[in-house]
Amino acid sequence: MNSKVYAQFEVQPGGKLRGMLRVPGDKSISHRALMLGAIAAGDTDITGFLEGGDTLATLAAFQAMGVQIDRAGGHVTVRGAGLHGLKPPPGALDLGNSGTSMRLLAGLLAGQAFDTTLIGDESLSRRPMRRVVEPLTRMGARIDTTPGGTAPLRIHGGRRLAGIEYAMPVASAQVKSCLLLAGLYAAGATTIIEPAPSRDHTERMLGTFGAAIDTDGARVSLRGGQRLRATSIAVPGDISSAAFLMVGAAIAPGSDLTLQNVGVNPTRTGIIDILKAMGADLQLLNERQAGAEPVADIRVRGGTLRGIRIDGRLVPLAIDEFPVVFIAAVAASGETVLTGAEELRVKESDRIAVMVEGLRRLGVRAEPAADGVRISGGGEGAVFSGGEIDSRGDHRVAMAFAIAALRASAPIKILDCTNVATSFPGFVECARAAGLAIVGKP
Repeated sequence: MNSKVYAQFEVQPGGKLRGMLRVPGDKSISHRALMLGAIAAGDTDITGFLEGGDTLATLAAFQAMGVQIDRAGGHVTVRGAGLHGLKPPPGALDLGNSGTSMRLLAGLLAGQAFDTTLIGDESLSRRPMRRVVEPLTRMGARIDTTPGGTAPLRIHGGRRLAGIEYAMPVASAQVKSCLLLAGLYAAGATTIIEPAPSRDHTERMLGTFGAAIDTDGARVSLRGGQRLRATSIAVPGDISSAAFLMVGAAIAPGSDLTLQNVGVNPTRTGIIDILKAMGADLQLLNERQAGAEPVADIRVRGGTLRGIRIDGRLVPLAIDEFPVVFIAAVAASGETVLTGAEELRVKESDRIAVMVEGLRRLGVRAEPAADGVRISGGGEGAVFSGGEIDSRGDHRVAMAFAIAALRASAPIKILDCTNVATSFPGFVECARAAGLAIVGKP
């Protein structure tokens, strides 16, 4: 798949999405496969690896720490250094736009014998890091941040970590995964208690690498000192990427789109539950297991959607998909209300504010709240006017407004789209193959 980087998108109004497509590999799983493979004993083979900006930042970080990684297309071989085989990097590790890389690596590196510094781009340097630094400090780590609790993170090596029991104030797979990785280097057990389910790729993959991990309802426990064994990982398609095309097909009359080999981990399928609650014509076909992860083909046909009050239990299961859920809400009949999603305020952008600003520029009634939004749907026909949108460098905002053009009355131009390549390389080409009249501009 072509993975050109575009500064802006121009999308003509109308159209429908049809055919059978594959989206790129799951970003969350690709990150974790690299990380666990790097500290395992032996060679880990990864197929379907996402070659996006975020995952390549993780890959480069481990190469800087002496891990040999061979890459050919979506096939990656990680020649593991073992639990204590990483080497001091020659300089700061630049993680670009990737919050997953920074937060998970903070836990993994807290147990190393050497110092490391983690830096990122302007967007990542604004994102909150105290949520991982504070529990890691309780485990015995020493990590310096800016006065505001943001990157750069200066992680002091040679610390003796001890397991803790930690009740997370907010459901977060990144925080949970960070602490589990630190727990591999800690004396005793590390136990995390979640207030609500969050994606469980780390727990599943730790088991695949031979670690004993205990999951009991909201509690996840891991004993330190366990050594990981290399394995093979088949990365399924990313449901967060598939979500844009799913919503596009659901809102565009005459659409009939099948997305093949998509991961349908139950901690990630909030987007499916939300679309079904809105009345979308959506089916899971050929459901099967790929290693530790469930996968399926997802067929979506165009139809009529209705506004809903989104169940709060679905918020952590769809947290990355809400920008495009907002687009579905505009195309629905009636009102859609989201609450309990304050986490959207601290993503790559303030996604509530940026999405509401964009929706209003396209003639949509949308009222923000501290933890969500209220959107008045337009029902049948064109529901967006044309216009120019500033995505504020947020890849998911940019892709969401590209999909909005399917129900627009005039072209939509989207600025600051460079970061789309961090999670969905080839988005323009894939969306165009499905039927979206989109052009990327350098």
